Amino acid sequence: MSETTAVEPVRRRPRDRRQAIEAAAASLFAEHGYHRVAMQDVADVVGISAAALYRHFDTKYDLFREVAMGLIGRLDEATRDVGGGAPTSVEEAREAVDALLDAVAGATIGMRATGGIYRWESRCLKPEDRRALRDRFVALRRRLAEPAGVLRADLEPAALDLAAYAALSAIASVTTHRTAMPAAALRAVLHDAAVRVLLEARSPAPEPGGEPEPVPRPRRRKNQLSQAGIALFAERGYHDVRLEEIAAAVGLTPSGVYRHFTGKAEILLTACGRAAAALDASAAEAFSHDDPRAALRILEGAYIRFAVDDRELMDVYAADVGALDPDDQRRLRRLQREHVDDWVELLMRVRPELEAREARCLVHAGFNVVADLSVALRRSAPEVAEEWIAPVLESVLGV
Repeated sequence: MSETTAVEPVRRRPRDRRQAIEAAAASLFAEHGYHRVAMQDVADVVGISAAALYRHFDTKYDLFREVAMGLIGRLDEATRDVGGGAPTSVEEAREAVDALLDAVAGATIGMRATGGIYRWESRCLKPEDRRALRDRFVALRRRLAEPAGVLRADLEPAALDLAAYAALSAIASVTTHRTAMPAAALRAVLHDAAVRVLLEARSPAPEPGGEPEPVPRPRRRKNQLSQAGIALFAERGYHDVRLEEIAAAVGLTPSGVYRHFTGKAEILLTACGRAAAALDASAAEAFSHDDPRAALRILEGAYIRFAVDDRELMDVYAADVGALDPDDQRRLRRLQREHVDDWVELLMRVRPELEAREARCLVHAGFNVVADLSVALRRSAPEVAEEWIAPVLESVLGV
């Protein structure tokens, strides 16, 4: 009588395990930021051990880079075969523009919960990876600029490139907020805003003015520390900056910082509070006017000036609030929502045909476009950049 030996079934790794890891990591990075996510967190979401995770990715950075490149890869895939060859007529160009923008909007909505990592977490990439990512976005922009240039033969190349950049930025804004809206309606709102930008952009584009003027150094040591902290947070992110670096930037030892701030977190909180106060002051001025169109223009002008003149503070206010303790986060998030509410109220007075959720999406799109253009035009004279951005913002809002 022969003996039989029980054989353990061969456990095969699911074919989509790597994709599941990337999807889980993308959600975690987008929600919590690169620095607050550990490899074990990703493993727990996927339902595997950390050791199994490391069979796919050697380090957390490798995983993050793969996620970042994968998201732009989805945009590439969505637009690769859209629009056909070079258009030979205005009609063909308009069809190609519509098709491309619709494809980008659909893909972006599909990764709405994760695409926001580009807003703040791309600064975590190494320089060579950041350049590679930027080059792929430039290629996408050129794909849109080709048919758009047939529609807008009056635009010089630099203005056309900026218009394409702004149009894509309006669509990308959907990753920066959570306004609930049916996908088809959201897609239409984003598409139409992007089309308006392309059709209404102006030439010429602002000329670079060489190196921007250095920001005057405040006289008070506390303000110097705040300014240095904002600059470093904007460049590298809150978690990558050490208190010693902020102190060294103003010629102090770390112990000298504690005479003015309790630590790095208070420097961030002070900066965010200053941004919130500036935006609140512009809203108070706007609502002192009876004419909603004039009031909206006050908000527009103040927001653009803030973005152009104090870009680093705006970056920090938008990106690093999540590094604060929960109570301070809630307070500042509430202030941010209230400022958006002010914009939505005035926009709906100017455009009463809009639903509240449509107006909210357009406001967020406008914010995103202003932020992106302020970076793109950072080497132009501030007043020239502001003058060029203002009508683009109004195109996004549809006013």
